Amino acid sequence: MTRPVGTGAAVTRRLIRKETRGDLPLLACLAVMVLVLTALCAWAPAFAGGQEDRALRQRVDAAQAQAPLISVSTTPEVFDTVPPALHTAALLDGGRTLTEQLSGPAARHVTITGGSYDYDQAALITPRPPGPAGLSAELTVSYLPSARAHLHYVSGHAPADRTPLGTAPQIGLSQATAQALGVRAGSRLTLEFAKTLGVQTAPPRAGLLVSGVYRASAADDDFWTGRETLDQPSRYPAEHSAGTVLAVRGLVGLDAADLLAGAGVGGPRVTWQLRADLSGAALDRARALRGPLSHYSADLSAALCPGADPITGDTSCNVGGQTTGSLLVTDSLTPLLAAFTAQDRQARDLATFAVDAPAAVALATVTVAVRLLLRRRRAHLRLQRARGASTARLVLLRCAVAWPVVLVAALLGWTAGGALAPAGTSRSPQPMTAALAAAVVALTVPLLTWLAVREPRRPGRLRRSRRNITVGRRVVLELTVLVTTAAGVLALRSQGPDGILGAVPVLVALTVVLVLLRVYPPALRPVLRQARRGRGAVAFVGAARAGHDAPATGLALFVLVLTLGTAVFGGLVHRTIDDGLATGAAWTAGADASATVDGTVDLTPGAGTTGTRTALQHLYLLDLTGQADGAVISPVAVITVDPRQLAAVAPKSPLAEALLSGPAGTRAGAHAPLPSLLSPVLRARERTGGFTSTVVPDGQPPVDLTFEPVGTLTAAELRDPLLGPVTAQIPAGTPMLITIAGAERLMPHQSAGSTVLLLKGDGAAAAAPAALRSAAARALGPTARIHVRSQTLSALRTDGLTRGLGTIYTTSSVLAALSGLLALVLELTLTSHERSRTTSFLRTLGLGAGQAGALHFLQLLPLAVASAVGGTLLGLLEPRLMVRALDLRQFTGGPAQPALHTDYSLTVALVAGVTALVLAAAVTETVLARRRGLGAVLRLA
Repeated sequence: MTRPVGTGAAVTRRLIRKETRGDLPLLACLAVMVLVLTALCAWAPAFAGGQEDRALRQRVDAAQAQAPLISVSTTPEVFDTVPPALHTAALLDGGRTLTEQLSGPAARHVTITGGSYDYDQAALITPRPPGPAGLSAELTVSYLPSARAHLHYVSGHAPADRTPLGTAPQIGLSQATAQALGVRAGSRLTLEFAKTLGVQTAPPRAGLLVSGVYRASAADDDFWTGRETLDQPSRYPAEHSAGTVLAVRGLVGLDAADLLAGAGVGGPRVTWQLRADLSGAALDRARALRGPLSHYSADLSAALCPGADPITGDTSCNVGGQTTGSLLVTDSLTPLLAAFTAQDRQARDLATFAVDAPAAVALATVTVAVRLLLRRRRAHLRLQRARGASTARLVLLRCAVAWPVVLVAALLGWTAGGALAPAGTSRSPQPMTAALAAAVVALTVPLLTWLAVREPRRPGRLRRSRRNITVGRRVVLELTVLVTTAAGVLALRSQGPDGILGAVPVLVALTVVLVLLRVYPPALRPVLRQARRGRGAVAFVGAARAGHDAPATGLALFVLVLTLGTAVFGGLVHRTIDDGLATGAAWTAGADASATVDGTVDLTPGAGTTGTRTALQHLYLLDLTGQADGAVISPVAVITVDPRQLAAVAPKSPLAEALLSGPAGTRAGAHAPLPSLLSPVLRARERTGGFTSTVVPDGQPPVDLTFEPVGTLTAAELRDPLLGPVTAQIPAGTPMLITIAGAERLMPHQSAGSTVLLLKGDGAAAAAPAALRSAAARALGPTARIHVRSQTLSALRTDGLTRGLGTIYTTSSVLAALSGLLALVLELTLTSHERSRTTSFLRTLGLGAGQAGALHFLQLLPLAVASAVGGTLLGLLEPRLMVRALDLRQFTGGPAQPALHTDYSLTVALVAGVTALVLAAAVTETVLARRRGLGAVLRLA
């Protein structure tokens, strides 16, 4: 009788459907793993890209609040016509078309936000500033429209953009500048500007009318950074005389340059500010700007600079119908982007640690699920094998059952992840990674099936025993893992993390598991000896079975150790970053708040700080001479502080304690040496003796200062937050000396120095950011750069890179824990047959139900202990091994790399959770064993 065509195929399809229905729970596990992995491949890159875009926007917005990142400047030619003329309004309006020379789509993301101009310093001829005979004044004339919103005129009015006919150009001065020059609203100034070479033989002079006197208003956007001379004049020694130069700056109207050009004054430096719009995919937009910006200057020259100036021979350009000199492009965006790229690369490398561990746990979960699936089908596979089925047929049959599930789950996961992923970010979903994850899961099925159903190799006469072969393979595997792990750790410590070395923590976890598996049985031998001497066989059998089954529980132990280690490691990173953010904010602000101004100045008279404790620090840059060998050390940062004020602001400060405990806590005398603490750098350059310095106050004879070292600053004192704001004003590597308050009375004010005011609020109202800012502005003026610790900490915590890294570690820890839980349940289910068989055999010999429960407990107790010890050890060991690669300083700020801080509460909770999970499995197996009837017990036995 001939079988009809298609009958075999129909039988195969029915067999596939039957086996699919029987394997639904395990196939569902595979589907869940594939769905989660592919969904993450679609969602995670887009989410990470959004955090990167946010971080870059934060940095660019903060930088553009202080000064434009991109600017174009030029000097107009005013002597190409007779008489000299300049049309400033047309020139500034013509500059709005400069972005047309940006190639590609970059021009759409860059706009001209405004224009300004500045003249070189001009000598003030009349009136003569009040003061010593050697005092002269230099005035910088500027047109800065953006400053108007930050000024309040207390007398007169702002300079007019259209000066009335027949009148002098108008200029506005600050209160401090007007007082220093001895002028007021309505006064007239006569300035002498530099002559234009090749055109003029004498410096031109021009008159200006002081239209008003203004008071600067405090700004929250760091507007005054770099513009302090608009409010406060500065002083510096004259170059060719023994006098002092008073440098001031004033604001003029739009057409002041036109009138000055008519008076024979050369053209000012005109600057157009460009603003980059990085909304949406900020990182992609910034990268798209790098290329056009690199040749922007050449493009401008090619389009707008066709010839040369007939007088000077320099490049001649034309902007808005006005002849100008060469166009200079200042690009600060590219260096900022380069610095951010380095930070972003570090964040991505750190993220690989968080990604690789859950991936390894997921692979282990898939392996356990497939092994359990094959274990459930072992009898059917043996039967089919006995009926003549080939290995290839059995493998294809298993694949026919599992692969459609994997494919459908991958498609659903990719669709769901894509729907949840944020749109418009600089990173897109990774289809190749998702396909690779699904392929790995799919290929696990035929690989394990082939290992389970393949024909055993026939032993030869000279072949070694199976036990020797197994032992040899295990030794080779262990040595390979140890060597690979050691090489990976060395490479990681020397060159930092990358996409491949990010898997080193997984290798470290595998090494820990191999060590535990080697230590596992020997550690149980003392327990076995003790149990052998005791009464009853439960303890002995339980310990013996645990030692015998140690290799079989290797995968479960690996999953538990890696899961627990990943969670502990993630908690350590979280805690370290959180503590480091607090340290970084304290270092930036110094106290509850700090205010910094350029130059060594006194507090504003009458500026009360009720409810706020303050500490004033002055920074001088002096040349010191060693008393021992006469060597000159230049420059040295000399900081004057009042130890009592520091102790009031920070009672637990190590710096304040060191200053108060020694002679540095005394007051400065007229001729007495000044007790000082030295930085290690300064002490190394002059190992013995003190230092001398000579300073020259304005209009007074020189003052000789002697600094007497009384100690060297320790590392803790150098990292004291009280020194954070003032240290930020000192170039890296500059020697430092801290001396007592009162020494500033002996030293002249310096425009090159700095003044820092630390503030600590007494009570909630005084410690509020608004109250601290108001007190700081009253004390040091509106141009002070103010940092409030709470606001700085909030800005650090909301940084895109920091938040993204924290989210990745949290997500990876949760996913690793859930995947590890599933893998543990499956592994315990897979190995429960042997434990149940042992218990059933003993029950036939009279073992009671309570003793059976104790036996289950004792068999799993070593696994719980080993996983808890191994996971904790792994979580604490990994950061120490990767201490050079785990650079978190860029995310936290602060003076140094933040110390690693373990989250012990999380560690204890995780260890307790893993232990409880294993014990819950023992209880479950005990309950199930009690429900078995006598027939089931006899069959298992």
